[in-house]
Amino acid sequence: MSSAARIEAFLEMMSAERGAAENTLAGYRRDLEDAAAAIKGGLASAGSADIGAYLDGIAARGFAPTSQARKLSALRQFFRFLYAEGLRGDDPTGTLDSPKQGRPLPKTMGEAETGRLLDRAALEAADPAQGGGEALAALRLHALVEVLYATGLRVSELVALPVAVAQRDDRFFLVRGKGNKERMVPLSAKARAAMKAWLEAREKVPALAGSPFLFPAGSDSGHLPRQVFARELKGLAARAGIAAARISPHVLRHAFASHLLQNGADLRAVQQLLGHADISTTQIYTHVLEERLVRLVNEHHPLAD
Repeated sequence: MSSAARIEAFLEMMSAERGAAENTLAGYRRDLEDAAAAIKGGLASAGSADIGAYLDGIAARGFAPTSQARKLSALRQFFRFLYAEGLRGDDPTGTLDSPKQGRPLPKTMGEAETGRLLDRAALEAADPAQGGGEALAALRLHALVEVLYATGLRVSELVALPVAVAQRDDRFFLVRGKGNKERMVPLSAKARAAMKAWLEAREKVPALAGSPFLFPAGSDSGHLPRQVFARELKGLAARAGIAAARISPHVLRHAFASHLLQNGADLRAVQQLLGHADISTTQIYTHVLEERLVRLVNEHHPLAD
């Protein structure tokens, strides 16, 4: 059976037995045919050295590590299929390592920049010149950004907060996050004050007062859509002199974590506050810890330059 025939048999199996989508099958076909064209002697009879040389070749051609990993994944599945079907007695990809993929650092904001954003939100919320809907929107936005920066909530958790969080006026509250898991998050005095001001204004509007959500809206969910908050946040950033493209609710969540670590917080504590199930997810912030340690040594070690 030729390499082309074996590729077809593999794709038929992926479609019939695993229900692979058309786009997935097309991707497998491209990757396997590319390898078949590049490996002398044919893909079906290729050894580990042949496949390793092929992967080195695509790296030299400028393919990103993610693309290299995808192509290797397609080859692994192809050769496992051949082995399972008795068409080969070995799997030549078994000894090959996946390409190293550098994890991108999260976008974040400095403390001064974040302070400028929060100050602008507070200024607009307290502006006596604003009236009606504008004043209400400014109070809501101020509460949203203060709570987000104080807690590091996911945006989906933030917009769906129950009104009881503001009514209790506690320094901590429980939030139910991913996997239906609960965690305790803190509330700063500024965040509680912003929520209280928003709650007082909200209670005066009959259409909003009876909602179980802190940030109600006429959407299907009954609360403010996260896309609306993201759009309003970008507008606030622009008015604060910050490039709108640099900010999103997720960037403020990253700022919360980064600023805690910069000021001495423990990585495990930040993991719990962010609601990460695995510490490896939180380790994207280790660059912050490294910077802090370098600064600590440079400032306090007796032999530092």
